[in-house]
Amino acid sequence: MKKIKTTPLAPQEFEVEQISENEANIMAYPFETGYAISLAHPLRRFLLSSSVGYAPIAIKIEGAKHEFDSVRGMLEDISDFILNLKEIRFKLLGRATETEISYSFAGPCTIKGSDLTNNEVEIVTPEAHLATLNEDSTLNFSIKIAQGIGYVASEDTHDELEDGYIALDAYFTPVRSATYKIENVLVEDNPNFERVVINIRTDGQISPLDAFRNSLEVMYAQLAVFNSEISVKAPTTIERAEENPDLKKLTAHIDSLGLSARSFNCLDRSNIKLIGEIALMSINDLKNVKNLGKKSFDEIIEKLQEFGYEVGGSLADDVVSALKKKIEAL
Repeated sequence: MKKIKTTPLAPQEFEVEQISENEANIMAYPFETGYAISLAHPLRRFLLSSSVGYAPIAIKIEGAKHEFDSVRGMLEDISDFILNLKEIRFKLLGRATETEISYSFAGPCTIKGSDLTNNEVEIVTPEAHLATLNEDSTLNFSIKIAQGIGYVASEDTHDELEDGYIALDAYFTPVRSATYKIENVLVEDNPNFERVVINIRTDGQISPLDAFRNSLEVMYAQLAVFNSEISVKAPTTIERAEENPDLKKLTAHIDSLGLSARSFNCLDRSNIKLIGEIALMSINDLKNVKNLGKKSFDEIIEKLQEFGYEVGGSLADDVVSALKKKIEAL
């Protein structure tokens, strides 16, 4: 007789198999039949569409007016040069999200990705070929590099560029491939449970595990809209407070802060569900959250400030009263 259940088995095992620096298998199990693919498929979509990367969005080449032009003494014409440039993968250093970098080369030489490395960018494809110059040629050019997700056509950025720049199609996604397979796994003599194996390969701008974490964060943020709750009827003073825009923000779920998985899980395990619960805490209260490290502490402080509030800061009395009512009703 089949055992009757009231809740599905929650997977407990999580493993990472590092195949190379830019490739890994992410494994989780055991899932009930059908559950593994239900989670793996959307995660794959988020990996391919929402992973943040860097790409050239425009280029200005001295002596060239358009992409079908040429530069004297360079073997490649401008269209081939641009195609080669798109194969070079950049990574901005520090916290910059956009930069403009100028380069100057004199022949004879062969220019590779490694020749573009400086204190602003790291090239993760150093062997990629860019151009070949003969002995009496020079090549001066400037590149605009930006951070983004997905694909952005040159037509979408053309109007924002200064004169002389050629807009480029930008392919930001650092995840080169994301595939999954579902395997059967034995649980208590039942061979019908499942294990999901997600293979992730990146271009080097981001590690496979970080790409996976980021896709989870995006997935959590997209699902947060379903966490909204129906307001409970409250006294008149509280009703007035509920119309306050501060209260609406403070009663949003912590998913809205866009925290990393580690920081989110620390708060969630401590049953902290609303942004307002953090805003009502003192600095010491937050530091005493179980398993919350300094990095997560700093991240929560920063994210809350971006949201417009301070840990240990002051809130209007009516907002505090209404907020506490909301928390008690959870």
